[in-house]
Amino acid sequence: MARSRGVTILMADDDVDDRDLTRDAMQQNHLDGELKWVEDGEELLDYLNRRGRFSDPSAAPRPGIILLDLNMPRLDGREALREIKAHPELRRIPIIVLSTSSAEEDVQRSYELGANCFITKPGTFDRLVEVIRVLGEHWLQTATLPRTSPA
Repeated sequence: MARSRGVTILMADDDVDDRDLTRDAMQQNHLDGELKWVEDGEELLDYLNRRGRFSDPSAAPRPGIILLDLNMPRLDGREALREIKAHPELRRIPIIVLSTSSAEEDVQRSYELGANCFITKPGTFDRLVEVIRVLGEHWLQTATLPRTSPA
């Protein structure tokens, strides 16, 4: 796989194993994007709005892509997705829902709320490596992402 452009990928997922496996899959695919993560929708919105522990812009660079789990504590992915897509500056960030759910209602609702892609988390690491490879090829090498703003 050709190397990707360096871009910040923000993963919102409360499962540390899923975050670690995604990081490992990115490394296996030689993606040079920086993976940052938050544990729930409230942290996601704090990160994007640079609140609290994310107030330093160097610690919370604007992501080029968000990987979003739907089922998280405090504020779930659906509500976070709704808030992000309602925000004039944040709505242009592509959001890829990466969820254990494959329920048609979750797929439909995610797209209605503005998700750019919906992927059910694969059941094996080899399949995750393949999913991340395809995501990297599309989102980091082929697609032109919107310019990230410092704000």
